[in-house]
Amino acid sequence: MKKIQDIMSTDCVTVTLKDNLYEIALKMKQNDIGFVPVVEGKKLIGVVTDRDLVVRGYAEKHSGSTAVEEVLSKDLTTVTPETTVDEAAKLMAKQKIRRLPVVKNGELVGVVAIADLAVREIFVNEAGEALSEISENVDHAATAR
Repeated sequence: MKKIQDIMSTDCVTVTLKDNLYEIALKMKQNDIGFVPVVEGKKLIGVVTDRDLVVRGYAEKHSGSTAVEEVLSKDLTTVTPETTVDEAAKLMAKQKIRRLPVVKNGELVGVVAIADLAVREIFVNEAGEALSEISENVDHAATAR
């Protein structure tokens, strides 16, 4: 049975609490990503998504110099490197999330994305199901407005 450590990305782009909204947005643009873990040393303390930047940052009229603390999400769902890919796929579907930080002893060791499940042809059905549930949730939220 495949483990998360077999498919996770380990070359993670990260930021620290010293970074600001502009620096995070720039890193997202430069690396073509929409998710950045926030670390203190190697300890994971939160994440910032492109949605966090928009909703909690710019839509709240925060400037680019606003501290990362103003927008970061601290209530995180994480997995360990030993988590099975099947368990992670089910967790992503249940929590309706596209990316999971991989943590060992409180330290960030990688990130697994919904695309990692599908691209590597591992549990394609679970990845598809998870993405389908996530997309349905987004579509319903958009039409409810």
